[in-house]
Amino acid sequence: MTTTTSETWRPPAEFAEDLLERYGLGCPPRWGTPRHPDRPSLGPKLWRVMDRLGAPPMPWQKYVTDVALEIDPATGLFAHREVGLSVSRQQGKTELCLAAQVHRALAWPRQNIIYAAQTRGMARQRWEDEFWEKISSSALAKRARIRKSNGNEAILWPSTRSRMGITANTEKAGHGPPLDLGFIDEAFAHEDDRLEQAFSPAMLTRAMAQLWWASAGGTTKSTWLNRKREVGRALIEALFAELAEDSAAARPRAAYFEWFAPEDMDRADPATWRATLPALGYTVTEAVIAAELEKLDPAEFDRAYLNRTRKPTPPTDPNVPKAAWPALADPGSKTGGDVVFAVDVSQDRAHASIGVASVRPDGRVHVELVDRRGGTAWVVPALVRLKKLRDPLLVAVASSGAPAGSLIDDLVKAGITVPEDKEHPHRGHLAVLRTNDIVEACGQMADAMTQGLLAHVEQAPLTAAVNGARTRRIGDAWTLDRTKSLADVAPFVAVTIARWALLAKGPAVLDDYDTGSSVL
Repeated sequence: MTTTTSETWRPPAEFAEDLLERYGLGCPPRWGTPRHPDRPSLGPKLWRVMDRLGAPPMPWQKYVTDVALEIDPATGLFAHREVGLSVSRQQGKTELCLAAQVHRALAWPRQNIIYAAQTRGMARQRWEDEFWEKISSSALAKRARIRKSNGNEAILWPSTRSRMGITANTEKAGHGPPLDLGFIDEAFAHEDDRLEQAFSPAMLTRAMAQLWWASAGGTTKSTWLNRKREVGRALIEALFAELAEDSAAARPRAAYFEWFAPEDMDRADPATWRATLPALGYTVTEAVIAAELEKLDPAEFDRAYLNRTRKPTPPTDPNVPKAAWPALADPGSKTGGDVVFAVDVSQDRAHASIGVASVRPDGRVHVELVDRRGGTAWVVPALVRLKKLRDPLLVAVASSGAPAGSLIDDLVKAGITVPEDKEHPHRGHLAVLRTNDIVEACGQMADAMTQGLLAHVEQAPLTAAVNGARTRRIGDAWTLDRTKSLADVAPFVAVTIARWALLAKGPAVLDDYDTGSSVL
């Protein structure tokens, strides 16, 4: 059966409901094999192994292992010969990988278990520094011993005479005794199927053999992983289509699980993280992910934490001095008495941002992202409220040629009007920037960043917009490019035009009174 996969495909709602009811899992995978209601599973036994290893299973780990270790009642064998897991970094993959091996070693006698990573050296490092350290400091320490001799490394389990070894990423990997469990970790590093082709023949005579592979997203060079993900997605989409027609439809012999954020989900939105990172709230926090967003290149953040395939990206845009941005952060910075608000909308209109600018007592211009939400319906009411609260010098927006230009008529109807005399606006008027104004604003913002004349309060969406910004030429100058930028650049555009309107148009505002101190 041929299935066309799509990054925007989603499983039926009842799938997420079942995972929430069974495991308390509030972050379901985008593609995931559903639990078969009529099959027993050894999953709960593996959960107890995780408990004894000192890493009680999280809901997502319970789900994956419960499905992976389903038993076919007709044969008494594992229902799945292959288990594929694609999940972001720092989600507990290593703990699950270790528990799967230890459970296998203790559940049956004379089990041969082989673990592979990017290289043999990397496999040994994880095997010795992580796997053995966790085992030797756990309640299972007395049941295992380690053999470290080069070329013959193994964690041995005398009670079952099982062994956990490592191998290299070569055609000869897995050659030797029959293989009961092969685990290919960090699959993104494998550019071909040599390891799978080496493992598979060694598993043919083992009725309960399983091949597991696991990885976060890779690059376009990760051909083996990318093919596995493509096949896994098609498998799950086809399965759900068949189950919709016949709940007793035959299940495939491979299980697949993938947490993933499509490109239309904003990397800087915590809602994206909550839909993509199943360990969020357990072993990692939103604050940690926000910090990673700020320090990583956007494409690497996408690969590591949104499980996207990293594609070749153009070099850093020379017009945006993003290297100067971190030094401009001032957690104690705040707006002054006179402020200018500005709004910008992403190219796909999925999100809108309101920025603010004001001059600090030291002469630096404070810029801040006031609000950022999905869609545009909320923008006009929000600006009306901000106008009443702060009595701004101006409210700035790009002209009708920009995405936010469509809001101009609604702003005017709401009472934020365009001045009759554009050279002498009154307080609270709408400043509509033309192309030349925006070009001037972008150049002045770049100069302010390099000269240290700017201050911000380190907000993740704004920093992500700066780091991901790309530009396009307009004559001999340039402007920010919403289409080519690697992040939603609207937060950066909003504060850029707010700063320009403050300095270029603010002095001309006809004002007969002082607005008082900031309440932001």
